[in-house]
Amino acid sequence: MTCLELLAPAKDLTVGIAAIDCGADAVYIAGPAFGNRKAAGNSLEDIRELCSYAHRFGVRIFLTVNTLIYDGEWEEAHALMLGAQEAGVDAFIIREERLLEFGDITVPMHASTQCAIRDAARARHFESLGCSRIILERGLSLDTVREICKAVSCEVEFFVHGALCVCYSGDCRLSEYLDGRSADRGECIQACRSRYDLNDGSGRVLVKDKALLSLRDFKLLDRLEELAEAGVCSFKIEGRLKNATYVKNVTREYSLALDRLVDKHPDRYCRASFGRVCGGFTPDSCKTFNRGYTQWWLDGRRGSWSSMDTPKSMGEYIGEVVSAERMGAGSLRLRIKPSAAGTELHNGDGFAVSLKGGIYGFRGDKCEGDFIYCKEIPGIKPGVGIWRNSDSAFEKEVEANPCRRELPVRLSATVQGAFTLLLRAVCEDGRTAVREFSAGSEAASNRERSLDLIRAQLSKRSGIYSFELDDIQVESTEGAVPHLGAAAVNAMRRSIAEELDSQPAGRRPLQERGAKCSATGSASPERHERELMRTKYCIKYELGMCPVHQGAKPCGPLYLVNNGRRLALGFDCRRCEMTVLPL
Repeated sequence: MTCLELLAPAKDLTVGIAAIDCGADAVYIAGPAFGNRKAAGNSLEDIRELCSYAHRFGVRIFLTVNTLIYDGEWEEAHALMLGAQEAGVDAFIIREERLLEFGDITVPMHASTQCAIRDAARARHFESLGCSRIILERGLSLDTVREICKAVSCEVEFFVHGALCVCYSGDCRLSEYLDGRSADRGECIQACRSRYDLNDGSGRVLVKDKALLSLRDFKLLDRLEELAEAGVCSFKIEGRLKNATYVKNVTREYSLALDRLVDKHPDRYCRASFGRVCGGFTPDSCKTFNRGYTQWWLDGRRGSWSSMDTPKSMGEYIGEVVSAERMGAGSLRLRIKPSAAGTELHNGDGFAVSLKGGIYGFRGDKCEGDFIYCKEIPGIKPGVGIWRNSDSAFEKEVEANPCRRELPVRLSATVQGAFTLLLRAVCEDGRTAVREFSAGSEAASNRERSLDLIRAQLSKRSGIYSFELDDIQVESTEGAVPHLGAAAVNAMRRSIAEELDSQPAGRRPLQERGAKCSATGSASPERHERELMRTKYCIKYELGMCPVHQGAKPCGPLYLVNNGRRLALGFDCRRCEMTVLPL
């Protein structure tokens, strides 16, 4: 049986708990330092609290220690890891190989995507160092993922949703070159989301003011089964800077998809944690932040990957403008033609339109039917497409209908003698509790009514436990049943819950820290020191200028220009890769 893990991001304790409640099997989060998102640090006290909550469901907490560590910082990093290990973290996501040398760090180590694991040799190298899991580069084909999984015996983790770095992970120096802030230290300025002009060698502007390096977001919701068959066991959602609504929505959507996969192959797969999600909302990843979606290089062929018109969220396309009527000073009434039947607009929705001057975002102050009342938008006219990037009704639904996570408990009850009730409980994670309760000294005058009351009160929820009563056996003399009130039976059920709480929660297997062995792979990926980034993305292809795939005429050198600063583009057509170089 293969355990499938949904790994969700958390910028803080609150978001981490929300992810667990929405179905995450594991959560990754940063501690006070050395996490590769400097704006998403957390105290060890919060980490301890998150671990305590997570472990009740067999959910695991992974701490990111995936920045470059400078000389003079190793003792601080070591102390942080010791403190986090004591607080209960289940693994560390690391970039620096030297961290594997700390003998008193005994929890598993996962090789970060920042380790640039793009082939089987690199994967075997980190396995040989003792990593129990490797986290793959995002820009890989399914065939390459399959090859890597076959080449190692450690766990394999792969991103399935969220923002994409345009360059290969762990190999970008553009932010540091432009602004002095290193992506390897969690300070990326996201220069790939900036707007550039594209110039040729003579200085002629070919494209003006576009986010030419910005990619759409990753979404592999319909490819989970293929990835599982390839050997991936952990499905990772990007987003340690995303808000709670985003994490709840995406986690719930992917958790339901994994549940369907497990239901389809019950003898092959199971979820990596315990419990079931109750209540909640209907998830839809199109209704929270996204730049449009792509499956990137998974099929090993090129597609339209860029979000160059805007690096921000456009959301879901809802139709086009039919009329734009001025309603007074600075106000406008738009009528739209919906793209799909049943599209509903709500007061407070956020919208975006693509105009000559770029992307314009605005709020629908009032929405009635197909009409949007808003502030004046210069240049808007009939025929312009309109997107909704904030659905106020969906936001309210997520907030008003939180998910609740429960642990199913099978319960059996036996009436022994006239006034003794024996309860046996078996939790989904394997914990058991057996308790005998005195049931007073009075026999029930109405036997069936008393049994119905016992059944009803025992088949309820106590804390995180959802009790499901198998049956009540009556072994008392002459079939007598005790007279019990609802409060007394509820107290028995709570007592069983407390007994289960007092026991260590069960866990499904996680691969332990591996032993070092002789390295069988490349110790470091091929690097080209002058390059600021290397990527599968190609501006020529996106603009229809590729001589290899599109038959375009060869052109001379190309440059990106932003605020007077120029960057050279290189094209390695043999590898079908583009590079960005300093000038």
